[in-house]
Amino acid sequence: MSATDPARIAVVIPALNEEKAIRGIVDAVLAICPNVILVDDGSTDATLERVAGLPITVIRHATPLGKGQGLRDGFRKARELGFDAVVTMDGDGQHLAEDIPRLLAAARRHPEHIVIGARIRNRDNQPVARRRANAVADWGISWGCGVPVADTQSGQRYYPLGALELADLEADDFVFEAALLIAATREKKLGVVSVPIDSRYDGAFRGSHFRPVRDVTRITWYTIRRVVHYGHVVDSYRRSHATPPLIHDPDVARA
Repeated sequence: MSATDPARIAVVIPALNEEKAIRGIVDAVLAICPNVILVDDGSTDATLERVAGLPITVIRHATPLGKGQGLRDGFRKARELGFDAVVTMDGDGQHLAEDIPRLLAAARRHPEHIVIGARIRNRDNQPVARRRANAVADWGISWGCGVPVADTQSGQRYYPLGALELADLEADDFVFEAALLIAATREKKLGVVSVPIDSRYDGAFRGSHFRPVRDVTRITWYTIRRVVHYGHVVDSYRRSHATPPLIHDPDVARA
């Protein structure tokens, strides 16, 4: 079976105090993919109680270790269970399970690519500070990758096996996702393609754990170090900004 077959992928959901949204998210994912790995990052609310009895794999952190460790542990468990790829989603309701088939369609069209659910629809819904922070991150991380990338901060992604093999990267919290993109493109020679999804910031659930100034600063310093590490700084910049990011919209492709 293909690595884009729902039977061969695991959906990894890091969660920290997501009692309001988590049950609906997991139920919706299970209707599409039978393999859910929930990584509870030391929640102090009823997150785990909300998913009790569901046919999912749960990893529990006794205390919060950050999103990076949650993803790392989810990737390791997915490989241990023999899955060929992973789809990641946030646990706050910002991502919809109905977009998973669209990510898988893009992965079939673009093998050996990380697929990002890029929040480029209804972008005006994003808070101004968050939109500016994301733009700065896209500019820098694309440079780090040596290829243009749309929405480097989106947590809804498809990772092929080559990316899962990078789970031991030394990067924490939100830096981990940037580190994955950079190492996957530089060291695994994976491509990156983005699928348009909606921007959802309606405040229905909880505030984001992402702190634009703090986290973008950390991501920026990490990226600068990696750009210098890989060398060819000017050439990398040119390659990452000379063309638009690769976008694949399965809905348009079917039209």
